[in-house]
Amino acid sequence: MAALLNSRSPKSGAIKIALLGIAVCIAIATLVYTNNLVDQLQINEHKLARMYARSLEYIASPTAPGTDYSFILEQITPTIDFPIIQTDRSDTVAIGMKNIFLDSTLSKERQNALLRRMIVDMDKANKPIVVAYQDTIILNYIHYGESPLIVELRRLPYVEFGIGTLFVLIGYIGFSYIKRSEQSNIWVGMARETAHQLGTPLSSLAGWIEVLKMYSHDNAKMYETVTDMEHDVMRLNKVADRFSKIGSKPDLKEENIPDVLRPVIAYFERRIPHMGKRVSIVLETEAEVHALINRELFEWVIENLMKNALDAMEDGKGTITLRVQKIFETIFVDVADTGKGIDPKIRKDIFRPGFSTKRRGWGLGLSLSQRIIESYHGGKIVVKDSKLGAGTTFRITLLE
Repeated sequence: MAALLNSRSPKSGAIKIALLGIAVCIAIATLVYTNNLVDQLQINEHKLARMYARSLEYIASPTAPGTDYSFILEQITPTIDFPIIQTDRSDTVAIGMKNIFLDSTLSKERQNALLRRMIVDMDKANKPIVVAYQDTIILNYIHYGESPLIVELRRLPYVEFGIGTLFVLIGYIGFSYIKRSEQSNIWVGMARETAHQLGTPLSSLAGWIEVLKMYSHDNAKMYETVTDMEHDVMRLNKVADRFSKIGSKPDLKEENIPDVLRPVIAYFERRIPHMGKRVSIVLETEAEVHALINRELFEWVIENLMKNALDAMEDGKGTITLRVQKIFETIFVDVADTGKGIDPKIRKDIFRPGFSTKRRGWGLGLSLSQRIIESYHGGKIVVKDSKLGAGTTFRITLLE
């Protein structure tokens, strides 16, 4: 199952990258298409502005008097929808304008100043056109800007990109929330079903153990074996109780953290020799460090971290150090080992459900531990430090 979960992750990442690439391509294509459209409109406006300037030159020509100017006035001028300012031959005084709207309450000096700023902006967008008589005598200058349509078209790709980004962001957040909810439901369903399935056989085993104890009083060795079996059944009952708490808000009580850790340490110290390992467990702590926790679930987290620490000691020997310290209102619980360490390439994946470096691992221990600490205790669990060949330190952070 772990392999199956791991195999899905690369595909999911590839799909996300592909979708992002498609979105970028669409954005670039939209930008290029809009820019081409703007360029075509600008060319038409340039032509119209030059036609207007040539019309002024024609009107100023000696052969113009008596000629019908209705074509210029009725066909050319009305089609101009971009701002135009016509200045005198010295290019200092505005003598005409079109599609320019000034506040009539402003003084003449203020209006001229605004026109000069408009002319500067127009000249940045379009080179002014010189109106000349016989190409030698300058009559005036035509300064023109961009039409409102071009201005809006220039903004369009960025507006579309912004709306698209917002849409993608909202969609990503929404789908992520749905995905987390589905994962949470799977966790809860799996945990409660496990607790339910364990309940019936455990009750039966407890009854059989009581029967065996009745018939083993005369056999010390058998009685000791039955007692060990009873401890194991009690342990399984504790595991089932932990699973039953997943999905419901656990009761948090003020506990002395060192007192919670000592039974877990004792449990592993009894079983480490049976694993064929020589691992010592050290507890470094103050006498009293209190925090609001659910004892059963917190023990589960520590057990998961210690199991990982034992698995990391491939040579079968080393040290596991549990360090508890309080700094102001924050409590830190460190679980450090002297094992093989974590490869930096996979460090970001170790809390992902289904990720495991073990051939028979399910990849749920650290993910479950993270859920217990962050969702149920409002704390954080991180890899504080890890070096290949030198060991790993996990840090749990809790508020008092």
